[in-house]
Amino acid sequence: MKGKTFKFIIFLASISIAGVFLIQFVFLRSSYNYSEKQFRESSSVALKEVAWQILLAGGNTANFDSITPVEIVSGNYYLVNVNAVIDNDLLKTHLIEQLKNHEIYTDFEFAIFDPESELMDEGTLISVDLEEKVSQFTFPINENYTNYFGVHFPDRSAYFNSQLSVFYFLTALLIIIVLFFGYTLSAIIRQRQLSEIQKNFINNLTHELKTPISSIALSANVINNKDILKSPKRLFEYTRIIQEQNRRLSKNVEKVLNLASLEKNKLHLNLKQINLNTTITEIIEQFEQTDFGQKADVENNLHKNDVMIFADGFYFSHLVLNILENAVKYCELTPLIKIKLDENKGKLELKFYDNGIGISKDQCKKIFKKFYRVPTGNVHNVKGFGLGLDYVKKIVDAHNWKIRVDENSKNGSIFTLSIPNKK
Repeated sequence: MKGKTFKFIIFLASISIAGVFLIQFVFLRSSYNYSEKQFRESSSVALKEVAWQILLAGGNTANFDSITPVEIVSGNYYLVNVNAVIDNDLLKTHLIEQLKNHEIYTDFEFAIFDPESELMDEGTLISVDLEEKVSQFTFPINENYTNYFGVHFPDRSAYFNSQLSVFYFLTALLIIIVLFFGYTLSAIIRQRQLSEIQKNFINNLTHELKTPISSIALSANVINNKDILKSPKRLFEYTRIIQEQNRRLSKNVEKVLNLASLEKNKLHLNLKQINLNTTITEIIEQFEQTDFGQKADVENNLHKNDVMIFADGFYFSHLVLNILENAVKYCELTPLIKIKLDENKGKLELKFYDNGIGISKDQCKKIFKKFYRVPTGNVHNVKGFGLGLDYVKKIVDAHNWKIRVDENSKNGSIFTLSIPNKK
């Protein structure tokens, strides 16, 4: 599948999911509004029945048609005008019965207005399990009525949950489906990225192996000619080419074999206390003997005082050498590498400054991934497989250190190795 087609499919899928969620939200909102309306109507009818029962008990049902028994003050507070004396126990019994008959299973609290004191009596809270408590709600007084009581529903969530349980289930099911879809989509994207990385690795591997093999084959054909014995200088030159390309080929094969070994086994470190200054100096001397080191100028600006760290000397050397080689590979000028040591918040920061082509911010975190190389289009002017910095990251993680790369204000990059300072 082509990249544009894949992106278009992802776009359509995202729009579809957003549309489904929007429809679900609108549907859920409508259902909630309908449940709110149903609650108001059911509560009004139930309280109207309570008012009728109270008037019926007092023999004053003739006044029922001349009054407005129920006034909805808010969604959870109702005033019930009965225009008759109200008995507390009788009111409680009818409230429990009528609310239950109209399937309103939620806590409620009520209070009766006392015409003599012109105050609301102490409110009573009735829970779903019929437990009785003192109400904490302040019932407001209504100046338009004389004999009335107030009913307040402190928490109507139980009612709405029972009404909307099916919609909640469908919404949860939809979220689960979307999560599975998102996971599948992310797995497909990661697989495509891995496939692309592996393809680039194979292309790099082919190029890196083909060049020395071709050089060795060409030199071998020349040496195979008897006339070459007449030109000893040419013979030695082609012999040198074969040896050089053979070393290059062996080094590339070794990198691939090391990668396979690292995939199967974790690094087993032999941690010892090493002198950082002395070790860095030895590594620089070793680096200067290599093809990369002969092209570069390395400045060692570490402290004169001895600094001791706990590390595996073998792997630490490989870590530093890979960073130095990387600085030379990605430099279009005469490579200049400066090594400095700072202390920040109880940690040693070993910094490598280079004057290379630099690394953009969006690439800084990716360069430590296996096989990853900074894109250069169709230009193959930098040799390698994208394994060096991955190897560096594995060594850093094995030591429980940290590494990051930043932009160098003077062009190039700054690799910072953060090491706990265990004095």
